[in-house]
Amino acid sequence: MTALSSIQTPRVVAARLSESLSKAPRQLLIGGKHVDALSGRTFATTNPATGEELCQVAHAGPEDVDLAVKAARRAFEDPAWRRMSAMDRSMLLYRLADLIERDAHELAVLECLDNGKPASLTRLVEIEGSIKTFRYFAGWPSKFGGETLPVSPRGGLQILNYTTREPVGVAALIVPWNYPMSMAAWKIAPAVAAGCAVVLKPAEQTPLTALRLAELALEAGFPAGIINVVTGFGDAGAALVEHPGVDKVAFTGSTEVGKAIVRASTGNLKKVSLELGGKSPQIVLPDADLSAAAASIAQGIFFNQGQTCTAGSRLYAHEAVYDELVEAIAGHARSLKIGNGLDEDVNFGPLISEEQWNQVSGYVEIGVNEGARVLTGGARPSGLDNGYFFEPTILGDAQAGMRVVREEIFGPVLSALSWKDADQLIAEANNSDFGLSAGIWTNDIKSAHRIAGAVKAGSVWINCFNLVDPATPFGGFKQSGWGREHGRQAMELYSETKSVWVNLT
Repeated sequence: MTALSSIQTPRVVAARLSESLSKAPRQLLIGGKHVDALSGRTFATTNPATGEELCQVAHAGPEDVDLAVKAARRAFEDPAWRRMSAMDRSMLLYRLADLIERDAHELAVLECLDNGKPASLTRLVEIEGSIKTFRYFAGWPSKFGGETLPVSPRGGLQILNYTTREPVGVAALIVPWNYPMSMAAWKIAPAVAAGCAVVLKPAEQTPLTALRLAELALEAGFPAGIINVVTGFGDAGAALVEHPGVDKVAFTGSTEVGKAIVRASTGNLKKVSLELGGKSPQIVLPDADLSAAAASIAQGIFFNQGQTCTAGSRLYAHEAVYDELVEAIAGHARSLKIGNGLDEDVNFGPLISEEQWNQVSGYVEIGVNEGARVLTGGARPSGLDNGYFFEPTILGDAQAGMRVVREEIFGPVLSALSWKDADQLIAEANNSDFGLSAGIWTNDIKSAHRIAGAVKAGSVWINCFNLVDPATPFGGFKQSGWGREHGRQAMELYSETKSVWVNLT
């Protein structure tokens, strides 16, 4: 990876991108063509660091969604795609990964402009992670198949029984604003590796890298209509979920919207996978390496300004180390450089929107009213009057019943609780509607495994936090979702199993 400092600075690239974006509204990408919304409507996407408009984007409605789904269906049923060899599908994914790598710096800056997270971190996490995801799933088409099974039919028949894995069809992919590029890659890569055609609906706050990714897919040689992008609001997403031409919906976002998607998908019993909310516990035992724990816990809650589904927002520190650990985490919080992510020394950017700023600020006020104490942060940083900046915040003296402990804030707010009884600790850690992830900090391997087995969470990190890889499944228990992203499990989400019986008698 080329260092940012060895090429054009993010601000230079941002100036060039901003000039290009301002020339004309960004269009939908349907059937391999850039098109305006049929209504002619557009909407503004803004820079969270300044609150200023970046550009206008086509505002898709249900009629545009219908065109995109039909384009995906035509592409899916085209023999050129259906009969494409597994190796040729792999090569398309490899070429797309190469093009993302070629444009990595520009994509990182574009994401910074639209989402607000620092360009250097975006390059490292989102862009490099997307490249890794596409290259990983590029290996699957030639390895994802059926099997022959020994069966025992009645009547003494000699039967050859085998299964095949077939693409589910047209997949609607709805992704959030917190990791726009990554989430698009997480869904597009396994879907097209399995042989599906897709319609991608990015969040209205962050449509720009999704559109650019689809353009790169065309450059890579993907047939027109295999990857379509519709930009818009909830009405476009609802139309996509309800459309009878969609066979599968994959959604990442809030639990409430996930429930609405399940209800809306029943018309033709679409397959649905959901990666939803979280309220992840960070459990610290008294024998833990407190220095390592403090650094990772701070990263786990403050990275991406806390706008992460797996954010370790509930700290359960043993009473013997609570004060020392919380102060160490607060030290990390105070050391973060807050500002516009185009500045290379910044490692903490703005929240995504004014709405999100108000939500985070409101939760801090709720926590204080419930008896929690602001140990650091809790307000807009001094000198950053524009944009949606909010300080990394720690709420001490938190108690199990508080809303800031039970509800997902989706911002840089850590609720710190102390514990002394291990059994009560597990009960409190599991006393949540969510079960996406958890962190455990201890040098006692027996305790680590015992707690990992007892915690209800889809991912458990021991002496580390928030590590993900396309090879290992990712998803949640309880109201954190259905199904798993990544690995073979993701390929299964986008496929059907067919059983074939051949009478050899």
